[in-house]
Formats: sequence, C-alpha cells, structure tokens
Amino acid sequence: MQTATKTPKRLLVALTLAAAFGGFAATAIRDAMQTPAQAAAPVASEPATSTAAAPATVGALPAVVDGQPLPSLAPMLARVTPAVVSVHTKQRVRVSPFGGDPIFRRMFPELTQERINESLGSGVIVDAQRGYILTNHHVIEGADEVSVTLADGRTLAANFVGSDPDTDVAVMQVTAEDLDALPLAATDTLRVGDFVVAVGNPFGIGQTVTSGIVSAVGRSGLRGLGFQNFIQTDASINPGNSGGALVNLKGELVGINTASFNPRGSMAGNIGLSFAIPTGLARSIMDQLIANDGVVIRGAFGVETQPVTRQIAQGLGLDDARGALVNRVYSGSAAAAAGIQVGDVIVAADGQRIDGPDALRNFEGLQPVGSRVALDIRRDGEPLRLQVALREQPRTLAGADLDARLQGAVFAELPERLRQAGADGVLVESVAAGSRAAVNGLRAGDVVVAANSGRFDDLPGFRASFTRAPAQLVLRVVRGGRPYNALMR
Repeated sequence: MQTATKTPKRLLVALTLAAAFGGFAATAIRDAMQTPAQAAAPVASEPATSTAAAPATVGALPAVVDGQPLPSLAPMLARVTPAVVSVHTKQRVRVSPFGGDPIFRRMFPELTQERINESLGSGVIVDAQRGYILTNHHVIEGADEVSVTLADGRTLAANFVGSDPDTDVAVMQVTAEDLDALPLAATDTLRVGDFVVAVGNPFGIGQTVTSGIVSAVGRSGLRGLGFQNFIQTDASINPGNSGGALVNLKGELVGINTASFNPRGSMAGNIGLSFAIPTGLARSIMDQLIANDGVVIRGAFGVETQPVTRQIAQGLGLDDARGALVNRVYSGSAAAAAGIQVGDVIVAADGQRIDGPDALRNFEGLQPVGSRVALDIRRDGEPLRLQVALREQPRTLAGADLDARLQGAVFAELPERLRQAGADGVLVESVAAGSRAAVNGLRAGDVVVAANSGRFDDLPGFRASFTRAPAQLVLRVVRGGRPYNALMR
C-alpha cells in the first residue's frame, strides 16, 4: 500500500509543474518521475471534535521537489534586465493642410506647422565602459533626438554612432557611470530547440520578459526585411520590443529582436513567428559602424546572375533546377580574379545552399570586405570549387562619371528591403540644384529601373551599361509608384 500511494503523488506534482511552468520545468519533472520520492513530513492537525468530515487540505506548489528547487528564470533575469534599455525618439515634421504639394506649401507657408512625432523601442548595452548600445535601425530612423531610460530609472541623452538599414542594426552611445552590459554569446552555437528569453519594452508599458524556444536559425527569404540571417523564435516580440535582447538561459545575448510576422496585424495577437538578428552579425555590423564613421562597407563578388529554369538545367546537364547562373562578370572584380566565368552556376557559398540569385545576393550582403568565400560551382555540368576574396562594393556613383547628361545626380544601390520586395534598378540618392540632371527632370528618391544604355540590375550593372553611351539617352524612372520615360538632354 505504501508504494501504491507514492505514484499518484508524484504524478500530481509532475502534472502541476507542467501546467504551471511548461517547457522550463522539464528537467524537474523528469527527475521527479525517475527518482524515488521522499516521504513528506506528516501534517499536524487538530483533533476531530465532531463526526463531520474534515475540510479538504488546500493544494499548493511545493518549494522543493525531491530535494531540487523549482526552476526559475529570476536569478538570470536579475543580471540581464539592467542592460536592456527603453529607447525614446523624437522627430520634428512639418505638417501642411495641402499635404506634400510643394507649390501650395510655398504659397501658404503660414499654414504649415511643426509637429513632434514620438516613438518607443528598446536597446541593449553591450559595452559598459564605452557606453555602446545596440538597437534596430527602424527604431531610430529619422529621429532628431534620442534618449534612453535605464532599468534603474535614469534617462540619458544618446548620441547616434551609425546604422545599417539593410541589416536593421544601429549603434548609439551614452555617457554614464555604473552601466551594466550583456555578454555576447559565442557565434554559431544556437540550436533549434534551445530555450530563449526576449526582454524589451512592448507597447511602451515598461520592461517585459517573454520566453520560448529557437524555432529556426539562418532564416531568410522574408520580403521587405533587407539582408537576412534571422533567428526565429516563438517568444513574443511585440511593437516596442524591437531592438531588445534575446538571451539564452546563461544570460548571454544571442540576438537583437527585430520583427514579428503577423499578416493580420497586432489584433490577431502573438502567433509564434518572431525574428531576431544573430549576435555574430550584429557585432560585425557594430564594429564596422564604429570603425568606419557610421557606415558599413560590404564585399562583392562582382557578378550578375539569373535563376536556373528547368530548360537551363537540362541544357547545362544539371540534376536540379536551382542555383545562380552567372550571366555577367565585371572587369576587375573579385569573381574575375578568381576565374568565375559566364555560364557558371553557383550552388553553394561556404557550404550554404544557394538556390537562386536572391540567396546569393543575401549571402554576399552579409560579408565584409576581404572575406574569403568558397564557392561551389557547376561548370559544363561538372563540380568545381573556387576561392573568392570579396572586394569593396561601391556605395554611390556620380552621374558625371557615367555620362555628362547625368551631371549633378548621385546614384546608389536600392535599399535591400526593396529588392526583397522584387524591385531592381538604382536609386537617385541626390540631385544638385540647377545641375544638368535636375534640368532633365531627375529628383532625389527616383528609382531608375531601365535605360537604353543597356541592361542592369544594380549599381555595378548600371555603370557597366555605359560602356558605349547611346546618342539619345532615355531612362525608365519610377517616381511615387508611377513609371515614366525621361529623356536626358
């Protein structure tokens, strides 16, 4: 009888723990089921004074199960939360009843008013001595003033160090004593199934903690989110959590919370699809921003590629219709130096599967200048491996260096979030007032998607298309979502 009464007690404890603590109590539950239960001390009770049934004993979770304390994240979070800050931004905007119409705004300037837009986000202190804070680019984008509030209540003005919109990483700096910083976890150690905890300031209600597991690593292919190598987790990441910390159970920073995927918006609640930027990538971007005066210098292969269709795969003797088919190798590029040829199909980079041009561009965009990459190639149906040392990718290009008719315009690569949404071409970054490009109708913010100078997909391709400048230059321009043809005189 004694043995028969122990098993239900152990089951009751195990089931109660599972309901209360879920996955984090798994170890305690296993120990409770696999080791002999300790006899509980007898409960003292008053002698019965009547024949009525005694009231039932109120159940409660024990403080200890089989000599082991109940699992808790509190000790770890006590070390983590002081390093997670709330980020408060202010942006001054001019508001006119005529919207963005420049003519009416000039005619009635007295009707234009200044308004302050405010927003909240999160950040993580990663260097207490120098006061460096990691956050998301979209948290501080366009801000005129940024301040951070520490867990101890102090509010500090933050200086902008730099940001990279294509990886959504930004770095700020504060000056203060007694700061706490999070240690960064070793890269490439996170596994699917590891427990993680997200800390941030969702909806501006104050510091909040959510927990879950790692659902996937190396996640990419999400439209509109720039270069991607995300950690996916089912820990809730809500508006305001952006820029906050994703930590492991050791209290080490494994990622910077950046986005949640919910096609129905916040009204649908958390659906377990949240994403964070891995610490290794965030640290690489941070180091570049600090060293390069707030900019990131990326490496480039120097090729243009296209998808491999079934017909192309059959023609090239490939087993699978996948990979990035090289259709142009730029002169003087890293690819040219490594011996890559037109017609090669790139199927892997440093062991990472490459299914098409988007995957190759995403991999390329995450590599710093000078990186040596092993490319697995199929040439004439045969496997080949080439080592490529990436060279600097040009960030901007002066129109006058291409053609005199573009004098005064500066062209840049499209933001990667637009490329992930399916756009190709180059961005008109700026146009000097009164310049030839301005007289020809180009405006900052225009996107040039085609030209009669030749085919191109990006900035190097745009430059290469002007090898032989046409007698009459026509650009296909998209402005405000509407395409039109612009004749450059």
